[in-house]
Amino acid sequence: MLFELLDDYYPAPAAAMFVTDQTGRMLGCGRGSFQLTGLRDERAIGRDARELLGLQADDGTDIIGTVLEWGVRQLGKSARIAAEGDRPARVVVDCFPAYDNDGGALLVLTPSE
Repeated sequence: MLFELLDDYYPAPAAAMFVTDQTGRMLGCGRGSFQLTGLRDERAIGRDARELLGLQADDGTDIIGTVLEWGVRQLGKSARIAAEGDRPARVVVDCFPAYDNDGGALLVLTPSE
């Protein structure tokens, strides 16, 4: 997958990264994902990212759905996550669309508290 990140975009050291397919299902858990959510690839791959992470934007929007449907970035969105078996956490969400024929999204969650 090809992602176009902003020239000045640098994820925080504690940020967790996830990759989804064009339907929002997890393809992989990247750097920081286990530390933030307790999830590893074998529990995550193939499952809906929103449900698995318990991702709820403070403004009620579907962050991943917007990125996948419109092909636009969603940056600095305040949200809550509650991954399976993990305690709830506050995060800032940055989400980038894939710019290739496969579609998909790169999801970056940065702890905010």
